[in-house]
Amino acid sequence: MDNSGGPRAIILFGPPGSGKGTQSHLLQSCLYVPQISTGDMLREHIQAGDALGQEVAAIMNSGMLVPDDLVNRLVEARIQKPDASKGFILDGYPRTLQQAQVLGDMLRRRGVTPVVIHLKVDYNEIISRLSGRRQCPLCGTLYNLSTNPPKVDEICDLDGTALVTRPDDSEPVIRQRLEEYEFQTRPLLEFFKSSGYPFYEVNGSGRSRQTIAKEICSLVAGKR
Repeated sequence: MDNSGGPRAIILFGPPGSGKGTQSHLLQSCLYVPQISTGDMLREHIQAGDALGQEVAAIMNSGMLVPDDLVNRLVEARIQKPDASKGFILDGYPRTLQQAQVLGDMLRRRGVTPVVIHLKVDYNEIISRLSGRRQCPLCGTLYNLSTNPPKVDEICDLDGTALVTRPDDSEPVIRQRLEEYEFQTRPLLEFFKSSGYPFYEVNGSGRSRQTIAKEICSLVAGKR
């Protein structure tokens, strides 16, 4: 990653099933910066049982959402660590306008330039991808009828158990998740577009994950 212009925060957006998580991991190997996932950090604190983890666990156990202020503090503490000094990849943050505004202030104070990547995938392709997923109820192995099918239709390769469709992979649930994503994310995308930050929309349909990652790396490095 060319840091001649200073450190950069790569902010990834993409609907469920777009491959955003995969891209986040692939980008680490070409940008040489850490991937920061708020979900992972929250789980780590809960497992550690520290003060923050206890606070988060109590909130989640009560059925409430983790408040923006707590998530913002978590991210701010994480990006101050030495491994993030040359930049980082944000996966799953920001999720609200308040988080986006706080992040903008946070990055300005640290001299970090945000680069927003919106991974666009045709929703019909996403529905096909996710509704084709199957899981072995015994060993937990995941399959996809299109991209990673079992050797015997609907049967686990490892233990011969009949595969099942997870409840969140049914088409009605997938469509609802996509609608929720659109409602939640559209204001964030408009915010970043109007803020003048580098903003790129990348086609994630019908292309290999490696090709997509290579394009994102080129965009971030200014070598389009």
